[in-house]
Amino acid sequence: MAFFIGKDREARRAYGFDEVALVPGQVTINPDDAKINTSIGSLRLKIPFIASAMDGVVDVGFAVQMSKLGGVAVLNSEGVHARYENSEEILQKIVSSAAEEVTNLLQKIYKEPIKEKLLSKRIEQIKKKGGLAAISAIPKRATRYSQIALEAGADLFFIQSTVTSVQHESSNYTSVDFAKISKTVGKKMPLIIGNCVTYDAALALMETGAAAILVGIGPGAACTTRGVLGMGVPQVTATVDCAAARDFYFKKSGRYVSIITDGGMVTSGDICKAFASGADAVMIGSGLAKAKEAPGGGFHWGMAMPDRYLPRGTRIRVGTTASLSEILLGPATVDDGTQNLAGALRVAMGSLGARNIKEMQLVEIIIAPDIKSEGKVYQKAQKLGMGK
Repeated sequence: MAFFIGKDREARRAYGFDEVALVPGQVTINPDDAKINTSIGSLRLKIPFIASAMDGVVDVGFAVQMSKLGGVAVLNSEGVHARYENSEEILQKIVSSAAEEVTNLLQKIYKEPIKEKLLSKRIEQIKKKGGLAAISAIPKRATRYSQIALEAGADLFFIQSTVTSVQHESSNYTSVDFAKISKTVGKKMPLIIGNCVTYDAALALMETGAAAILVGIGPGAACTTRGVLGMGVPQVTATVDCAAARDFYFKKSGRYVSIITDGGMVTSGDICKAFASGADAVMIGSGLAKAKEAPGGGFHWGMAMPDRYLPRGTRIRVGTTASLSEILLGPATVDDGTQNLAGALRVAMGSLGARNIKEMQLVEIIIAPDIKSEGKVYQKAQKLGMGK
């Protein structure tokens, strides 16, 4: 439904996670019987969780551990791990710097050239230790880096930028041909492209041959895009719209393209709402930056923060709260929905009568902006549970 925001100017109402709730139906099932596995192209994951390609979240060790737990972590091909052999020393400088100095420090650190041999080495290290190797690159480097990733044995390749479109125009350089990259490497290594937030943009990206599409512009905890550029669409509406494109494309072509909701999920409840909105998997940053295994040591910063011209991110302290296994698989030792994400998803699916992710995408959603505060007077007053 559209509303008039001024004379002859319409605006569509969009919804985020805090504004909706999920409605149980007539059937409930044992949470142990809920299947939360998912697929991205030919790759099958036991749990539908992907760790964001951020330097404070993913390094070689984290990627290996994430794989062993059933998910996948994405290594940033343009981050410190591909620029510095001793990336741990660089990360320590970042997390120990003063708040007023960190943006300038990051801009200096990321001036160091990316080393292609080091990137290959990182991929090989992940594979040697038995992990799934997933790599992310911005569009202008995608053609070259996808070949490096393929030759080094990577399992997934992400082409990712703040806003990615098939029809990109420039007077300074040649636009990336996503379809060509897909034909070159897509059959051997699933290609994931993002980010987008609309039906038409998602459909166009799907038609390039991508195995999955990333959905989300600016919702991440460390991202400042929405403040700096004033753009974005709340994640529930964005996911619903892009999932509709997926369903149309599947009917049209017979090829299923996964939807990955990227960012904006603070609790397990948000994750459940993402799947109900149509997601096949979710990409998480700050929630996993809290893991003991995360290289950021309890700090997290946006991918666009080191930009030399217009930084669009900030460094936040998320703390170190539990092991990666506890955050993903439990048992939870806190009551705020930040641990045992897989268990919470199964319990929600059981209560909603969803036997698998596809059925979870069909549950009823209602508009309920006060759902989190209803009846929570004591929690709010004492700053406990949902009142924090």
